[in-house]
Amino acid sequence: MRKTTRFKELVQAPELLVLPGVHDALSARVAEAAGFGALAAAGFGATGALLGQPDSSQLSGNELADHYARIGDAVDIPVFVDADTGFGNVTNVARTVGQFERAGVAGLFIEDQVFPKRCGHTPGKDVVSVDAYIDKLKAALDAREDPDFMIMARTDALGVHGIEEAIDRARMFAEIGADMIFVEAPPDADAMRRICTEVEGYHLANMVDFGDSPLLTAAELEDIGYATAVWPVASVFTVVKALREMYGALKRDGTTEAAQGGMVDFKAYTDLVGLPELRDREEQYLQFARDYLAAKRNAAE
Repeated sequence: MRKTTRFKELVQAPELLVLPGVHDALSARVAEAAGFGALAAAGFGATGALLGQPDSSQLSGNELADHYARIGDAVDIPVFVDADTGFGNVTNVARTVGQFERAGVAGLFIEDQVFPKRCGHTPGKDVVSVDAYIDKLKAALDAREDPDFMIMARTDALGVHGIEEAIDRARMFAEIGADMIFVEAPPDADAMRRICTEVEGYHLANMVDFGDSPLLTAAELEDIGYATAVWPVASVFTVVKALREMYGALKRDGTTEAAQGGMVDFKAYTDLVGLPELRDREEQYLQFARDYLAAKRNAAE
């Protein structure tokens, strides 16, 4: 089954799809090993991992496509990704969809923020006019080649113009044909429930740790009416804290021994990244070469 088809099935299933956020290929392997059925990768973590910079449209579409391709190659499960504002007008959006499809992701979302965008849970963001976004959404929908490739429409209008505007936009995006709807940063569960009730379609909840929306459980989000939810920043926040503690111990003690309780051991790491399978594969090809050469020698004698 194609990853796009599998992801679409998971989104449309009765139970809420939990998407752990990953920021690179290694974190994707860890999440897959934890048992998740699909993953999400967003610009916040990608910009931090690749540039050590904030999420503010600093990565190009090419850079993100390459980054997402590496993540997808590292795991066997679908990866849903962030396409920021689409990297330009309708022509750029169509090219972005093609690039991301070729990168092997299961779907993407495009937002209605003004370029350069900001993280949806930071102040000072703004949105484009409705018509300036609708044309890009329609271009994205028309550009995809795989009908199971999920395209989600995101609006940040709630934090700029209020919930009425956000719901109006979300309704139009659903009518145009968006496969999923993402209204960013509702302030409470009542607003979340209203969005899911008043806008038809499959909704995504964005569970940003320390963000503007309440951090609810998967069961609570499913009860509200969400089809899927993503925890997009937890991986980078966790990594930063763990590395601070380890580097702090090394600087203080001149050794990492005090930090080893927060580490996996050498074997656990090499097992995670597939070293035993790699060595087995190398040995199989080496044995093939040995057998081939032995057969050639025997035939010549």
